Amino acid sequence: MLKKVNESPRTDVKVLLRDAKFPAPFASGLEYAAPARGTWNIVHVGMLIPEAHEIFVCAAGCLRGVVLTAAEMGAAHRFSTVEVKEENLLNGDMEDLIIDGVSDVLAKLPEMPPAVLVYTSCVHHFAGCDLDMVYRELRERFPDVDFTDCYMNPIMRKSGLTPDQIMRKQLYSLLKPCEKNPKAAAILGNDFAINENSELVKLIRDAGYTLYEIQNCRTYEEYQKIAEASVYITTYPSAKAGGDALAERLGGTHIHLPYTLDFDETDANLARLAEVLGVPAPDMTEKRRECESKLRETRELIGEDITIDYTACPRPLGLARLLLDHDFSVTRIYADSFTGFDKPDFDRLQATWAKESDRLTVHPTVHASMRFHISEVPCLAIGQKAAYFCGTEHFVNMVEGGGHWGYEAVLALCDDMIDAHNHTKPMRELIAVKGMGCSCV
Repeated sequence: MLKKVNESPRTDVKVLLRDAKFPAPFASGLEYAAPARGTWNIVHVGMLIPEAHEIFVCAAGCLRGVVLTAAEMGAAHRFSTVEVKEENLLNGDMEDLIIDGVSDVLAKLPEMPPAVLVYTSCVHHFAGCDLDMVYRELRERFPDVDFTDCYMNPIMRKSGLTPDQIMRKQLYSLLKPCEKNPKAAAILGNDFAINENSELVKLIRDAGYTLYEIQNCRTYEEYQKIAEASVYITTYPSAKAGGDALAERLGGTHIHLPYTLDFDETDANLARLAEVLGVPAPDMTEKRRECESKLRETRELIGEDITIDYTACPRPLGLARLLLDHDFSVTRIYADSFTGFDKPDFDRLQATWAKESDRLTVHPTVHASMRFHISEVPCLAIGQKAAYFCGTEHFVNMVEGGGHWGYEAVLALCDDMIDAHNHTKPMRELIAVKGMGCSCV
């Protein structure tokens, strides 16, 4: 019996939060990519290493997206490609292709870069390419260049470290061992530098520590100074594995202080950091009162429904919980899956807010049917995908936390929500910008 192929994809696949399963509320399958492009990818992240050159070794179809990324961010001069063809796979000369291709690229550059990031792809792993030999040969040919291995490999998405985790780990793989500065700290693995007004940065500076962040490095020499840090701090979930690896390789103490909008967790994080820095934990009583007052002020102004998506910040369920606990009307959460860091907020939401609610729903973003579920929903959206699927121009245009942390993140969020309530933004124009806030350094 024949069946219309367009019937099944139109199915509404949302689920009530009270019925959602953790960590994957939706089955994995054919995926749809919404045109909300503000989040960073491996090209953007790699470009944070100043003066480094990226070389992607991939098939032509795979190269299309990364080439456009480099061009759009104005970094085409720091980006090259080596095309893998069918004959390379059949002839078994994949190693020679990488070695000779990278060598040819470097020979043609106007000046030799101090560091090169070589991105191989899934085809190299399918073919059993000897990458250790490849990098050994490249380092012998170019002893003055620091090479590191990076990966554009979608088969890594479901097991082990994800490509995003690996990229944030490799971002610091070129740091060389050096004498440690006992009064230096480094924040690792974020796309954006942490806001100077955050309690995290203030505590580090008030303790008399020099603070390193890769976003503030303008030369490769400055980047190498990150290795002097005796304390490594990560705040982004995908950066934790990289912080552990760097501390093991170079020595020093790694402390993971995850992005959170929970006041008690923020206080606990600051207390942990203060202990490592050897200073008293700061008293956040007044800052907590300020946030409570700001949230009340924001709630009095904003009466419309709130929709949230996972690209806005690392812990969207924590964001939903913060707003619901302060009487905002959160009705939709756009997320395909949740991380382990979301579990406490997931449990709290199910126990407190979702048990009897038929309004709080979870929606996927990559399910094939989502291309049919784009409509105008009166709301204030937090995140580009929420704004796109709800068709609203009243939205907070933020990705991956926007460089905020702790109480400062709550205050900044309130200001952004008030602005989104009072003013519209050209949604389709803004979400088309790839790698929001990324610049070529």
